[in-house]
Amino acid sequence: MNTTEDNDSSCNRYGKKEYEEVNIPVPWGYISGKWWGPKEIQPIIALHGRQDNAGSFDTLIPLLKDVSVLCLDMPGHGFSSHLPEGQCYFPYWEGIIMLRRIIKYYKWNKVKLLGHSLGGAISFLYAASYPDETEFVISLDIVSPSVRDVTKTVGVTGANIDQFLKFENLMPDSVPCYEYSEMIEIVENAYAKSLTKESAEILMKRGMQQSHTPKKYCFSRDPRLKVSLLGMLSLDLVIAYAERIKCAYLNIRAVPGMKFEQPENYDKVLDVIEKNSRKFVSHKVDGTHHVHLNNPERVAKPINQFLKDLYD
Repeated sequence: MNTTEDNDSSCNRYGKKEYEEVNIPVPWGYISGKWWGPKEIQPIIALHGRQDNAGSFDTLIPLLKDVSVLCLDMPGHGFSSHLPEGQCYFPYWEGIIMLRRIIKYYKWNKVKLLGHSLGGAISFLYAASYPDETEFVISLDIVSPSVRDVTKTVGVTGANIDQFLKFENLMPDSVPCYEYSEMIEIVENAYAKSLTKESAEILMKRGMQQSHTPKKYCFSRDPRLKVSLLGMLSLDLVIAYAERIKCAYLNIRAVPGMKFEQPENYDKVLDVIEKNSRKFVSHKVDGTHHVHLNNPERVAKPINQFLKDLYD
């Protein structure tokens, strides 16, 4: 493991650096992350949402009590390596494989997961795939991979493939670049005001990089990530996965939060998880889809209570 200390100016309650940058080797490069808290404690693994990065948890982690947390940049996001040329992204499935690689790398027997949006969906799939090796899942504003109208998925398959090939052929000097203020404004608008300006700036610490043009920046994430509709799940498959989850489970739903194409499926899946989970808690908080970043205190309270009840 390659580790670089960062954030020298302040220390946490353990008297150590607030976090350390980590690079975990994988066959195509490395997975980057931020390890908060003591290394001698097995961390909660935190997974961010689609096209976000490990910075998504920067405001939340300092509010969690007596934990160690490893926040990861998923493949193609943040500082992590992009997938090899010619490879299309299937985020749900790559997320499970990435988690398994990292757990094997550190030789952990059980895993504790915290996921927002896409990261919560991946945590759901991992807990279902390895039910005896998952201690708990904390899922933020999502319960499972989004279930969509299958006819719509069929209808856009060809367009998605052509779009992927277009992004694949982008040359470095043809990638759009912007001034810093433009980048932040683009991010705010792209997230439909789910992010505050301050939160957008936090995400862009890992989400943008210096471009070939002086004083301009481009997004650090792989543009191929924009094509993400391939490999979606149907409701019957999601329910079958949900039936296998038996770890402790906390779901925090933001209100109004994220808009789903079929919102009724959210509670359907939660009901299935509740039947088999050894401890089940469902909680609602006021806020946007990124409430954990904009207003972390609203999310930290139920998480701290969940962990306290779990281990007291």
